[in-house]
Amino acid sequence: MQISKDMLISEIIQVDQGIIPILLSVGMHCIGCPSAQGESLDEACMVHGLDVDVVVSSINEYLATK
Repeated sequence: MQISKDMLISEIIQVDQGIIPILLSVGMHCIGCPSAQGESLDEACMVHGLDVDVVVSSINEYLATK
C-alpha cells in the first residue's frame, strides 16, 4: 500500500501506526488534534510549510520496508 497527498491524516495513520513518528519528525505535532484528523496530508503540509512530496516519499519509503 502507498499513501497519497490527498488522503486524510486519519486514513494515513490507519494504514500503519509507524507513520506517526514520521509525521512528528517533520513537525506535525498535532496528530491527535481533531481538526488534523479531517485534514488531508496536502492541507496539513501546507499549514506547516512542508513540501508534501517529500513527506509522501518518506512515508512510502517506510511502507516499502514493511
